[in-house]
Amino acid sequence: MSFIPFAHALASRQDLPVPAWLFAWAASIVLIVSFFALSAAWREPKFEDERRRPLRASLPHALLSLPAQALCGTIGVFLLGFAIYAGLSGTEAPDRNFALTFLFVTCWLGFPFFSAIFGDLFRPFNPWRAIGRAVGAGFEAIAGEPPAHLQYPEWLGRWPAAIGLLAVVWLEVIYGGGAGVAVGLSPEPVAIAALLYSAYTLAMMAAFGVETWCERGEVFSVYFGMFGRLGVFGSDDSGRVVRRRPFSAATSWAVVPGSAAVVLASIASTSFDGAKDGAYQAPIEKVTGWFAEAGTSLAAVRATDTIFMLLTFAGVGLIYLLGVRGMRTVPGAPSFAKLRIGFAHTLIPIALAYLVAHYFSLFVFQEQAQFTYLLSDPLGTASTDLFGTASGGIDFRLLSANAIWYVQVGALVVGHVLGLTLAHDRALVYWPDYRDASRSQYWMLAVMVAFTCFGLYLLSVSNG
Repeated sequence: MSFIPFAHALASRQDLPVPAWLFAWAASIVLIVSFFALSAAWREPKFEDERRRPLRASLPHALLSLPAQALCGTIGVFLLGFAIYAGLSGTEAPDRNFALTFLFVTCWLGFPFFSAIFGDLFRPFNPWRAIGRAVGAGFEAIAGEPPAHLQYPEWLGRWPAAIGLLAVVWLEVIYGGGAGVAVGLSPEPVAIAALLYSAYTLAMMAAFGVETWCERGEVFSVYFGMFGRLGVFGSDDSGRVVRRRPFSAATSWAVVPGSAAVVLASIASTSFDGAKDGAYQAPIEKVTGWFAEAGTSLAAVRATDTIFMLLTFAGVGLIYLLGVRGMRTVPGAPSFAKLRIGFAHTLIPIALAYLVAHYFSLFVFQEQAQFTYLLSDPLGTASTDLFGTASGGIDFRLLSANAIWYVQVGALVVGHVLGLTLAHDRALVYWPDYRDASRSQYWMLAVMVAFTCFGLYLLSVSNG
């Protein structure tokens, strides 16, 4: 049986198939060529209208029926409960316990990957939403009226989700990584964190309402739903399943305050995870030494990592804001605040590209474990074989290191080209003259090239 540590999975460390600088130049050229192609051929906005078309098949409607939603919610609650149970009662070996792979790989990575294609897949399985809706329905049946809720502060927007996203990454990468565990975190703290988060989420749902909190503050609903806006399927106000133009639903996502912080937190946290043991390693070790003189080594490591993660978030945000500030110099530009909000959705494909580039190999390899030995022996006690797959393992030959590297580079390039396309489309809304719109995008082109080269640099250092 083979196991894989999965805290940081940027492929095998070896010489790159092509020098990193050549990849960076090639990727930059692709972006520049794409920019001029968009300027010449794309003169009207195309993504502002989702072009929703209801699906006529009976299956999609059945999937949104009350029994189907109850079934999906029950599955979500059961899986969350079982993951918590496995974390508390199973082995402390991270790679042998069902909880870590299920929560941090199958869910944390799987929902963004597949939601970006098919739409928000997490919503029907959201365990906290299912519990909240069930409690609310029970209250209404007894009291004869729906429960009253507090008015959610409009200014707060999605800031709780942005902060929560950084907290989730902090738990996995910094709290666990500082403990010296190869996989990044041991199961019991994850299970305890899941219990605490569940209590917090249900309390917020009771205060502000289930759907309001899922839309604004619940970390996983907001995070997975963000990527779901890229997908081709969604639902309309009447609850019907609709097919829409890919990427078009993203154009209205960032109107809620704090949305830009969510997507920036996604890019920054993935970047930090990739740089922690690569590009940041030397300065982190130096700063850790300073802190260690004043306290324990473990506290010093966590304090240093926290500072560097926050600095990465600030740096990613600064790059974006510089691009926005640059667009303000083009005649006819709207306000800085409108531009900052209006172009935030263009970063969603980049956030997805960073996820794919950083975790693609991890997902492919670790899902083999999820559906073999972890499925049959979820507690890692070596005493059960529920499905006859406990002796299974991971086939590392499935992907070569070179193949992983090409997927990583391809994901970065495609993600940034999509981001550039969304940005050009939005510019045509703000600048009706396509020539002014194209001039405004010089700045976003610089942003995209900067993010691309930064991502490739992180990959080259980690793979080198």
